[in-house]
Amino acid sequence: MKRRSGFTVMARLIGLVRPLAGFMVLAVVMGLSGHLLAAFITILGGYAVLEILNYDVALSLTTVFVCVIVFAVLRAVLRYAEQACNHFIAFKLLALIRDKVFRALRKLCPAKLEGRDKGDLISVITSDIELLEVFYAHTISPVAIAFLFTVIMCLFIGSFHPAMGLLALLAYSVVGIVIPLITSKASGEDGMAFRTRSGELSGFVLDSLRGLPETIQYGQGKERLAKMNAKTDALSADEERMKRKAGRNTAAANTAILISDLSMLFLSTILYQNSSVDFSGVLIPTIALFSSFGPVIALANLGSTLQNTFAAGNRVLDILDETPVVEEVSGRKALKFGGAAAENVTFSYGGETVLDNVSLQISEGSVTGIVGKSGSGKSTLLKLFMRFWNVHNGSVKISGRDVADINTPDLRDMESFMTQETHLFRDSIRNNLRIAKLDAVDEEIENACRKASVHDFIMSLPQGYDTPVGELGDTLSGGERQRLGLARAFLHDAPFLLLDEPTSNLDSLNEAVILKSLCEEREDRTVVLVSHRQSTMRIADKVYSVESLSETGGRMS
Repeated sequence: MKRRSGFTVMARLIGLVRPLAGFMVLAVVMGLSGHLLAAFITILGGYAVLEILNYDVALSLTTVFVCVIVFAVLRAVLRYAEQACNHFIAFKLLALIRDKVFRALRKLCPAKLEGRDKGDLISVITSDIELLEVFYAHTISPVAIAFLFTVIMCLFIGSFHPAMGLLALLAYSVVGIVIPLITSKASGEDGMAFRTRSGELSGFVLDSLRGLPETIQYGQGKERLAKMNAKTDALSADEERMKRKAGRNTAAANTAILISDLSMLFLSTILYQNSSVDFSGVLIPTIALFSSFGPVIALANLGSTLQNTFAAGNRVLDILDETPVVEEVSGRKALKFGGAAAENVTFSYGGETVLDNVSLQISEGSVTGIVGKSGSGKSTLLKLFMRFWNVHNGSVKISGRDVADINTPDLRDMESFMTQETHLFRDSIRNNLRIAKLDAVDEEIENACRKASVHDFIMSLPQGYDTPVGELGDTLSGGERQRLGLARAFLHDAPFLLLDEPTSNLDSLNEAVILKSLCEEREDRTVVLVSHRQSTMRIADKVYSVESLSETGGRMS
């Protein structure tokens, strides 16, 4: 994870506001006006006192009371409008950030995300992004408002005497800048540690839910619960430490305000004794300072919360800034499928070589089988044809052209890939199948399911194709999920069909039906089969052993 300074994160997050800059300016203007009205309600009270004491002031009591009522009503309206505008900006930007994050994830898949903690990733795209609402709704405009408000109030108080204006500036600076910076520095990496632990806990909970049957089966519930409690306690300790520092921040801010108010009263008294100001110069500046700390208090409160927010922003920016292992290709000349080949392909994961100098030819309209022991690189070879990764040496070609030189959409249209694990979304069976072809009509879906030997099973369900599938497909057996995955591959209707263990969870009868469908499809499709089953390999025109390929650079078994 890249560590960025708070200012860097803030600058990047502010940069996203540009499309909504007009709304942000409106929010600042309304917020500034509202705070000024609130402050001058109290200041007008001071002028009313002067009027009652028969001091020569420009405002009558009637005018003061009318202004107070009008200011109070306007303050309420402006406060509501400011908050509505800020939250409109925040929620619009959160939608924009989510869109950017999901676009980034699509580019990173699958290479960058295959080994990533899914629970931590869920934490980033949910709670971390949600936490940025605090920044957009309660940070950007309050900072601008506090700055402008400080300038105006210092000029107003300074109009009675320059020393008072300077004291007011010092007071606002201490409460709104010095204390938040000290608190933020004291928080150190607390915010990042809290967000990291939160992500780890999310991952642990997700992992525990997925493995609940195994936990129960082997009686590991107490141990798993103890680990979860330990992670929760550690997270609570981090939060308690952050809350304690936030409390100290509030106490420091309130103390500074009290000292500033007393200092203003003391200074104005000295100036009065020296005849530098009259009684109004004592009363009005003191009241003005008393009533004007609202905007800078908002900044003081940010000192402890911004660390958490910046940590969340840092984690989101990590995803947005991460460089994909495989970049999408566009602008190349369109290509039709005409066979495939791997030529002297070498590939490794993390320094461990999986494929070494592998070569094979896949003729158009053929069924090619690939066998080998577990971990020998069979599935990896299919993923290289899909260009989920780039080869380290050698080349993977389709129609004589390197896959790295084929438009990514064209490559996806030419290939159907069925993985060993079929993921089903929490939706109907029909919609789960339509992922392969969004505009597919019911007849196409049913034909694909017949080829995958799953149509009769679907029709036996109470709602047929509209039957909802449970989360992660847990309501279906492994064989049923596998056949639905195969139906997706058939529905995609691509000329190059890559099947990774398509019959591993099937009985012999369903295997026979599917193999028959594949044989019937060979006129329109080129099929590559990865399987441990010898019975599946019977339909293959050629069978390659990955181990032999690595040893000889292309020997067919």
